[in-house]
Amino acid sequence: MSDILIRVLTEEETRAELPTLAEILSDCVEGGASVGFMQPFGPKDAVPFWEGVAVAVGRDETVLVVVEVDGRAVGTVQLGVATMPNQPHRADVKKLLVHSNARGLGLSRRLMEQAEAEARKRGRRVLVLDTATGEPAEAIYERFGWLRAGVVPDYALMPDGRYCATTFFYKHLSA
Repeated sequence: MSDILIRVLTEEETRAELPTLAEILSDCVEGGASVGFMQPFGPKDAVPFWEGVAVAVGRDETVLVVVEVDGRAVGTVQLGVATMPNQPHRADVKKLLVHSNARGLGLSRRLMEQAEAEARKRGRRVLVLDTATGEPAEAIYERFGWLRAGVVPDYALMPDGRYCATTFFYKHLSA
C-alpha cells in the first residue's frame, strides 16, 4: 500500500517542486490533455507556467493542492480565488492533473475533495470549471457531483491542434 498525502503548497514549496510539477504537466499535455498547451510540450516548457502559479500562490490568488504518493508529487489541482469584487463567494477550479503513472488510485477525487475543502475555508460556495467535451475528465466531474452548465463548440484546441468543444461545470458547496 502506497503512502498518499494531500498538501496545500506555499509559494516557496511550489518553487521547490518546480521540476516535479513541470513533469506532471508535460506528461498530461503529451498524453493529450487539453489544459492550455500545445504539443510538443516538455518539462522545460512547463516551468514558466509553474513559476507564474508560484507567484499567484504567494499573492493568495491561487491555492495549489498536490497529492504525493510515497513522498513524490504525482498530481495537482488549483483553486483560483482572485475573483472580481462581485464574486467573493466563487472560485475557479483549474488544471486537475494526475501523472499517467499514478492514475487509477482515486487521486483525482482526493484532489477535488481537498479543493472543495479549501474553497469552504475561504468562504467560497460556488465553484466553476471547464473541460474538453468528450474527454475522460468530463465523466469524472459528473461522477464527483458537478453539474453541466453547457457546451461551447470550438472553444479551444487539443494539444495536437484539433478544435475541441468545452463543457462548463459548476458545483454549489454546502457549509
